[in-house]
Amino acid sequence: MEEINFGYKAGKVNIALRIDGYYTWDSAVIKADGKYHMFTSRWSEKLGFGWNWVFNSEIVHSVADKPEGPYEFKEVVFPRRGRQFFDGMNTHNTCIKYFNGKFYLYYMGTTYGDYIPNTNAPIDTYYALETWNRKRIGVAVADDINGKFVRRDKPLLEPRDCSHWDCTITTNPSVAIMPDGKTYMLYKSRKSICSPLQIGVAVADKPDGPFERLTENPVLADVGGDIEDPYIWYDAERKKFCLIAKDDAKNGQTGITDEWGSGFYAESDDCMSFKVGKMPKVYSRTVEWADGKVGTQCNLERPYVLFDENGKPTHIFCATGEGKSPYAFEGTSYVLCMKLEEK
Repeated sequence: MEEINFGYKAGKVNIALRIDGYYTWDSAVIKADGKYHMFTSRWSEKLGFGWNWVFNSEIVHSVADKPEGPYEFKEVVFPRRGRQFFDGMNTHNTCIKYFNGKFYLYYMGTTYGDYIPNTNAPIDTYYALETWNRKRIGVAVADDINGKFVRRDKPLLEPRDCSHWDCTITTNPSVAIMPDGKTYMLYKSRKSICSPLQIGVAVADKPDGPFERLTENPVLADVGGDIEDPYIWYDAERKKFCLIAKDDAKNGQTGITDEWGSGFYAESDDCMSFKVGKMPKVYSRTVEWADGKVGTQCNLERPYVLFDENGKPTHIFCATGEGKSPYAFEGTSYVLCMKLEEK
C-alpha cells in the first residue's frame, strides 16, 4: 500500500504581503500575464481584529514579479454592493482558479441588517453570531486577471435544514477543476455555534455550478477534532485528490498533529474518503525566516498552495502575525510565504 505522504516540507519563510493600515487574511495566488496575482481579504486596522472580519472585510488584488513577493496592492475587487445581496456587505475567504479562458474567484460573503461597525468598540455578540451564520459561498468570473470580476447574485451552495450537520453556513471554499470542467468544492460548516467545524464536499459539471453535495457526511469526520481551511488539488499522475488543512483542535480534542494551528496533509481516491498518514504535519507555527531567525507565529491560517508549470508544489501562503496567543496580534496580520522543499 502506498504511503500517504505529501513529499515536501516547509522551508524558510518571508512576508509576501503587508498592507499598511489593514489586517490581511486569506490569500489565493495565481500566475498570469507573466506576473503573480494575489487575491486576499483586508479590513481596517483601526477597527481592531475581533469580529470585524465578518462585517468590514473586502477582497483586494495585489501583484508581484516573483511568487514570494513582495506583492503590491493594486485594487479593491469587491466593494460593498447593497444589503439585498447575500454578499452585499462583506467579502472574505478567497480561492482563484483558471479554466478554459476564464478566471474564477470563489469567496465567502455576508450581509446584515443593522448598523455597520465603524469603530473599535466591542460588537454585540448576538449581532456578530447572527451575521456569522449568514456566511455563504459565491463565485465571480472574469475574462482577464486584471479585468472586472462579475459576481453571481445567488450563493453557490446553501446550508441544509437542521437535520443535517451543515445547517448553519457555507464558507471557506476550495476547488479543484478537472480537465473536463467537472469541479469539486470543499466547504466548511457546522451544526451549531458550539459544534465542531467540519468540511463537506460538493461537485458541479462546470466551475460556476450548480453544485450538489457529493456525500451526506463531512469528510475527515473521524480525525479527532475541529478542522478548517482546506486547500484541495488533484494529482493527475497519482490519480489522487490531495488536501492541506488547518489542525484546529481545541476544547480537549486530540487533533491530528499535536500542534494547534499547524497544517496537515490527507488524500483520497474519490474526494470523499480522505486518509491521513502516520506523519501528516506539513508545517508548524514555528518558522524559520529568510535571515535565519526562528520564531513562533500566533496563527497560520488559510493555507494556499502554488504550483509550477509542471504541477510541482513550490510555495504555501498563510495568513499570520506575531502574538503570544492565537488571534492576539501584536500589530497587524500579513501574508506569509513558505518555500517548499522536497523531503
